[in-house]
Amino acid sequence: MIRTLAKQVKEYRNASIATPLFMLLEVLMETMIPFLMASIIDNGVNTGDIGHIYRVGGLMIVCALIGLAGGMLGGRFGAKASAGLAKNLRASMFEHIQSFSFSNIDKFSPAGLVTRLTTDVTNIQNAYQMILKMAMRAPASIICALVMAFMINARLASIYLVAALILGTALIFLVKHATRYFQQVFPKYDDLNASIEENVSAIRVVKAYVREDHETKKLNRASENIYKLFVKAEHNVIINGPLMQFTVYCCIILISWIGAKMIVASSLSTGELMSLLTYCMNILSSLMMLSMIFVMISMSMASAQRICEVLNEEPELANPEHPVMEVVDGSIRFEHVNFSYHKGSQEHVLTDICLDIHSGETIGIIGGTGSAKTSLVNLISRLYDVSDGAVRVGGTDVRDYDMEVLRNQVAVVLQKNVLFSGSIYENLRWGNKEATEEECQEACRLACADDFIRSFPDGYNTHIEQGGSNVSGGQKQRLCIARALLKNPKILILDDSTSAVDTATDAKIRRAFREDIPNTTKLIIAQRISSVQDADRIIVMEEGRINGFGTHEELLASNEIYREVYESQTNGGGDFDEKAGD
Repeated sequence: MIRTLAKQVKEYRNASIATPLFMLLEVLMETMIPFLMASIIDNGVNTGDIGHIYRVGGLMIVCALIGLAGGMLGGRFGAKASAGLAKNLRASMFEHIQSFSFSNIDKFSPAGLVTRLTTDVTNIQNAYQMILKMAMRAPASIICALVMAFMINARLASIYLVAALILGTALIFLVKHATRYFQQVFPKYDDLNASIEENVSAIRVVKAYVREDHETKKLNRASENIYKLFVKAEHNVIINGPLMQFTVYCCIILISWIGAKMIVASSLSTGELMSLLTYCMNILSSLMMLSMIFVMISMSMASAQRICEVLNEEPELANPEHPVMEVVDGSIRFEHVNFSYHKGSQEHVLTDICLDIHSGETIGIIGGTGSAKTSLVNLISRLYDVSDGAVRVGGTDVRDYDMEVLRNQVAVVLQKNVLFSGSIYENLRWGNKEATEEECQEACRLACADDFIRSFPDGYNTHIEQGGSNVSGGQKQRLCIARALLKNPKILILDDSTSAVDTATDAKIRRAFREDIPNTTKLIIAQRISSVQDADRIIVMEEGRINGFGTHEELLASNEIYREVYESQTNGGGDFDEKAGD
């Protein structure tokens, strides 16, 4: 874990080294000041030597200024290094997430990834800054103060040593118990963020069903869980402060009492006693700093583990050593394909799939909910790898392609249509960032989106809100289809992507595909048979298997499932999940 995080320091390594060095310089100067103060009292004030007071006083000012400079530079470099680490962690995590396959993404919830990129990284940033500044300063201050105290009087200095050992033991015990609660609390942030994300993204549904009170209570429960765990952790940590203060005052009383006797016996000077009291405060305040470091580290350990889980997650899909860099055509072949989402699972989502689709064909895919229609097409662009068998595109196994090359030639319009904040042009150019305005408009014409776009006051420059919340479901679907067309793909997959479009517009889109992109292989998943009946061939899916494959007429004659659904839909509606007579 340490090695994983250390790699992210990168260009801020020099700042990370400079910070503790400057803090050490500050500590050395602070340690000299009580020693010089003792000299002023013993050799200047008590003897009436004004010149000595001026000389040593001037030296104290120099030490103070050097210490001030060291502290300021240490703070500056510490902030630079910690903020740089946080920046690199976020960038590395985000970049690594982009390389994840769907199976990798399935392991982490969106809310969990957001928490790792925000709250957990901030915890690491704060802990790293504390470590750079205080992890050097506090131990160095304790060591230097102890050395100076033993040089002045070993008997009195032994009081510090005993106090430091007692406090150190107590600190380890307290932090050990607090860490257990901190490790539980940060995963709870996932639940909190999930509740917020779900509520905000579905705020229209919440208001439509008047569920504001229910959502507020759900959020309060998630927030209450975090509150309780933090309180339990702080109950352990809070003992640290009073214990430190009690020890400080005990040390001051003991040193003052014993030191006063030694002054009377002329074995200790007044200036030396003043120095010892100052070193006492330095040692015990440094122990306070160390306790804060341990608490911060215990809080950040859980965050560090969660971040490393993401950074160390190995993408399950990778390019071969010598990938194929060209997709010849849009032909598709499934060779005895079995597929399951979990490795080693005996239950397959797809079982013994054998298909041979020619380049340029239009293939309809229908089936009930859960029949694995989407799973079937996800294998074509290698969003998942098959468990057994092979999927070939253009005659080549998809595992032999460079994934970017393959996915650039397979355009997918997913079930859940997503638009990003920005203009319509900017959203369309996700398909082709170099597309001209004319090419964007032509793609929208094919997707039957041009008319409604031109009805907007700003036309193609209309701003799309996050998630496409300011356009209707059908408009969003057509914009996503146009975006896919701009890729000029060899294979176009529409995963129930015209469900929110009326039948007349659906027919226009299919006619445009047939006439304008005849060489592109088109796979259309639909619930309405009217959306696929004019396809070259139609696949009927049932429970992860192919129940039928042929033309509309062939399936009507030979496939009972297809015939029943067709008759049900033509005799009064219903979809593929509603069989005739139900």
